[in-house]
Amino acid sequence: MTSENILKIAAKALDDKKGENISVLKIEEISSLAEYFLIATATSSTHVRALTDETEQKLKEAGVLPHHTEGRSTGWNILDYGSVIVHIFTPHDREYYDLDRMWADAEIIDLESILS
Repeated sequence: MTSENILKIAAKALDDKKGENISVLKIEEISSLAEYFLIATATSSTHVRALTDETEQKLKEAGVLPHHTEGRSTGWNILDYGSVIVHIFTPHDREYYDLDRMWADAEIIDLESILS
């Protein structure tokens, strides 16, 4: 499955479950970690788990499993799909770690172009 397909499925799952402030950063030109970071904010730790579970389920239904996951009991869950890394934060943790600022050199992809 292509990176763009993984990104689209994950972004739709986050959007459908009311993830907030969803951003897509294309990092392939500035890092060898992945092609994209998909970042979303949840309203609570329970919402973090719901967003994480929904994203994993939708990608599993499409035949894609994460290479690695982190943070199951924290305010920052990471789902590593190789070319796409999904970050799901509580509001406090998103502000504290501020990946959007840390990766400010990345190309920002319009979420609507992915969801349409």
